[in-house]
Amino acid sequence: MATATECQYEALAQQSDALQVIFESLPWGVIVADHTGRFLFSNPTAERILGIGAIEGLPDASASLQGWYFPDQTSIMPPDQLPLVRAIRGQEVLDELIYLRNSQTTSGLWIRVNAWPLKDPSGVVSGGVIMFHDFTQGREAQQSFILLSRVVEQTADSVVLTDTQGVIRYVNPAFEATTGYSRAEALGKTPRILKSGRHDAEFYRQMWTQFTGGAAFKGMVINRKKTGELYWAQQTITSMRDEGGHLTHFVSVSQDITELRKKQEQEFQLQLARDVQQRFYAAAPVIPGFDIGGSANPADETGGDYFDFITMADDSLVIAVADAKGHGFSSALVMALTRAYVRSFAAMQLELDEILARVNQMLLKDLEHGHFVTLFLARLSPQNGTLSYASAGHVPGFILLNSGELKCSLESTGPPLGLFPVSQFALHHAIQLEPEDIAVFLTDGVTESTTPDGRQFGTQPVLDYVRSRRRNSAADIARGIYQAAREFAHGDLQDDDITSVIVKVDRSK
Repeated sequence: MATATECQYEALAQQSDALQVIFESLPWGVIVADHTGRFLFSNPTAERILGIGAIEGLPDASASLQGWYFPDQTSIMPPDQLPLVRAIRGQEVLDELIYLRNSQTTSGLWIRVNAWPLKDPSGVVSGGVIMFHDFTQGREAQQSFILLSRVVEQTADSVVLTDTQGVIRYVNPAFEATTGYSRAEALGKTPRILKSGRHDAEFYRQMWTQFTGGAAFKGMVINRKKTGELYWAQQTITSMRDEGGHLTHFVSVSQDITELRKKQEQEFQLQLARDVQQRFYAAAPVIPGFDIGGSANPADETGGDYFDFITMADDSLVIAVADAKGHGFSSALVMALTRAYVRSFAAMQLELDEILARVNQMLLKDLEHGHFVTLFLARLSPQNGTLSYASAGHVPGFILLNSGELKCSLESTGPPLGLFPVSQFALHHAIQLEPEDIAVFLTDGVTESTTPDGRQFGTQPVLDYVRSRRRNSAADIARGIYQAAREFAHGDLQDDDITSVIVKVDRSK
């Protein structure tokens, strides 16, 4: 019969065997060392993770646990900072992340470590124990989560997370910047704080039905900021589900597209204005004995130049060439207004100087201070082959002889329109046109075309170009003047509208 002592030894042996089995089957690595740092025990998991084989009875921890790095992955951990060494000194190490790279773990791995001192019954430290596990995949997942968090936090799109009841649980900084609501103000509320009142109940009902049913909602929504300002948002709302397929959250990602939408609307309006303006450039009429052509090339989508041909009751033709100060959309509106006035007063069969005086009075009421229009009006009488003109501050026109020599300049006969309440405009009557004469009417965008170094095209190159192309059609000459001016500018930005009208007298006239 076994004695009590023998039974105790047997129980201790069984307990030791059980502990041995437990430690050897643990998914955590375990190493035990005495107070000198000599290893007393290690389990297979520790040896597998560290890749150094059985370490029981090996030299001390500081000599054996090599290749341990701080989390920056470049700074090697000094021996006295190793978790097991610190535990032997009486310190506890809890949940510490260490990067491991040695000859057996060349690819490197992350371990999460805990260590404690071992004490005898009197409380004296007699050694230390370290437990650790491979955290490489967890670290990668953690890094991915951190990266994703940074992306969400730093993205320019607003991100809102709500629970299944629509209560806001998270917003990112872009939401705060876009809406004006702080995170504290938004959390616990619902997205109804952004409701603009511009969508009816059916719109929101369909939206809710769509994303709660599992389909993503994508569309444009008009929202309201904290300040009351409305903005357009391109919004996507999707549902989030757990592993069991149960609905847990909704996530909304939206982009403020107000400025983009404004730009698109402006571009549409500009294109519409350009299309309308192009219709203003009347096709050159066909008049026996004359070849007439025109070309207008705005610097922007729309321009402040225009030319027009108006047939009068006596079958004469009024030719208008005008230039509103500046260019772009506002000048295009002034141009359209001026064209309407000229046509209205021409329909009253007024003389050219009287048309200018009437248009001047109208523009005085319409134009802002400092804005003006220069306008050249010529009246071609095909029956007797004469040209009359009046000019309100416009650049000179020219008539060239068949030889190419300058026959006469058509200088301004009065001030620009829209500046002075009392302006008079002289009328130059009946300049006789001879066969193969060429009349040239321009805007200053032609002569003031400028090179990158500041040189201007000027008048003489225009006349030289017309002389050299005088056998071409009037339309070809007008288009060619534009090309010559742009070639002179060497590709520099066109900063003004370029317009020209050519009237050629046929040989047979």
